[in-house]
Amino acid sequence: MNEFVELWTYLSATPLFGLSATMVVYVLTLALYQRFDQTPWLNPVLWSIVALAALLWLLNTPYQQYFAGAQFIHFLLGPAVVALAWPLWLRRGELKRHASALVLAGLGGGVVSALSAFGLAWWLGVPDAVARSLLPKSVTAPVAMGLADSIGAIAELAAIFAVLSGLIGALLARSIFRVLGEGVTQAAWLRRGFALGTVSHGIGAARALQVSHQAGAYAGLALATQVILASIWIPLFGRWVGFS
Repeated sequence: MNEFVELWTYLSATPLFGLSATMVVYVLTLALYQRFDQTPWLNPVLWSIVALAALLWLLNTPYQQYFAGAQFIHFLLGPAVVALAWPLWLRRGELKRHASALVLAGLGGGVVSALSAFGLAWWLGVPDAVARSLLPKSVTAPVAMGLADSIGAIAELAAIFAVLSGLIGALLARSIFRVLGEGVTQAAWLRRGFALGTVSHGIGAARALQVSHQAGAYAGLALATQVILASIWIPLFGRWVGFS
């Protein structure tokens, strides 16, 4: 018992705490997720966040201390996103054939997703800065924070909304596609993956990859498409409506 206490004291005081806690929690939640046939409500990203937040709260551990170790995993996010380009390269011929349709679909999906959330918030009387923070919700969190600064929104809220959008998409995608009667053809995987990546960015792409490499490839394409398109149209929209 004394050895365990000494080990825990050592880990909690070094960067190994954040790294070890993140890896152990994710492995356990992933095992549970796979044990129950990848049911959406046991999404490992969602429950890893919940478990780690609860652990930090129970141990009264500052987030900065946790992130000192977790940053090593955070660094790998960049290479992981870049790696999504490989399956797209393998399908480059198909992408060229559908380039115009994919850009139009990405622009339409991104605009509708952003403006519907912003419009609903405005209609409900949500404070202006909070409503603005919903506009970049369908792009990955770091980009959402940068876009939030350009339209007078709250960067931290924009990041939270982006993560929530990803989690909701990953949780509900299977049920929505089932209701829509989507099959398992190559064209269906294209539509599924691109739709999921459009509204749920990296978390949606990770979920799509778990189901089909084909869907995952197009989800990664949609993620990149949204980053480029949103970085253009959201600041222009903000200037047009008079956001500071």
